[in-house]
Amino acid sequence: MIPWLQIDTTRVPGADVELRLMRRGAEFSMMLGQNELMNSRLSGSEEALATLSCRRIDGVKRPHLLIGGLGMGFTLRAALAVLDAQARITVAELVPAVIAWARGPMADIFGDSLTDPRADIREADVVEMIKASPSAFDAILLDVDNGPEALIRKANDALYDLKGLQSIRRALRPGGILAVWSSGPNPAFSKRLGAADFEVNEVGLRATAKRSGAHHVIWFATKPLPASR
Repeated sequence: MIPWLQIDTTRVPGADVELRLMRRGAEFSMMLGQNELMNSRLSGSEEALATLSCRRIDGVKRPHLLIGGLGMGFTLRAALAVLDAQARITVAELVPAVIAWARGPMADIFGDSLTDPRADIREADVVEMIKASPSAFDAILLDVDNGPEALIRKANDALYDLKGLQSIRRALRPGGILAVWSSGPNPAFSKRLGAADFEVNEVGLRATAKRSGAHHVIWFATKPLPASR
């Protein structure tokens, strides 16, 4: 068995936690303490976050997507694979080292996705970007924590509480989609989405594209279109 090697570590802005990049042969892992946040072999549900979201806005011309969290780029690459040349994807990544890892040790995984003209990779807090962007996005895709509760830093709760969901709703265009990836179900979050006036669809998925591995959840919450007169 090839041993895991620690490639780099970094501190998460606004949180007293250490994020580690590990490598074993061609396999990468991001660790928060003893918890694995993501693994380069397990990308199925993160890719589905993009493909299923894009399917829901298929009729939108020149769609603009916001992805919260770059991670290992699963969601970005999947979105680029299905969107046309007129689409725009903004990726907000809080941790500078994660962007550096994407351009350095994990460059082979990312391929040309970071230089794709449709993609704009920003070192930014997705919470603040959402607040500053009214009616800007056709879809907001969140894979910032392991679900709709702050894991890496407390400030991320502002994405998932009622006030935060209302802020997300304002940042979406009519008919826009909020998609949230989670490692498991969260009934309270489903209720908050409804309370924020979203139309909610909860989808269960497996961790790998072969429909094996852990059970994950994606919420698709739609901002209703204005009522016709």
